[in-house]
Amino acid sequence: MQSQAKNVDAYLREAPEDRRQALAQLRELCVEILEGYAESMEYGMPGYKKGDGEIEVGFASQKNYISLYILKQDVFEAHRERFAGLSLGKGCIRFKKPEQIDFNHVHEILTASFMSDSEIC
Repeated sequence: MQSQAKNVDAYLREAPEDRRQALAQLRELCVEILEGYAESMEYGMPGYKKGDGEIEVGFASQKNYISLYILKQDVFEAHRERFAGLSLGKGCIRFKKPEQIDFNHVHEILTASFMSDSEIC
């Protein structure tokens, strides 16, 4: 079920308690690294985009996992091996438990996404 939260602060408050810290840390990294991007709530989750463009990065607390969306396909593919052993989709990394999130790897993929001029998938 998609969140009806109007902003990211409300989204984090309604997230399951055992995920809040990890979600807050994902947000902090996005805000820190994606300089000049606008933070918004779209598709029921926090998303980050340049100006009036499309969402390039997002994250969500799903029923069974935390997902991180990296929508620049070349960046996602270049970092795929870093997330081996996790459930991966087209531009989506699924963490079944918050402890699975390697924030150093997340930092690297967010930085690569910020630096990339490629199109989103």
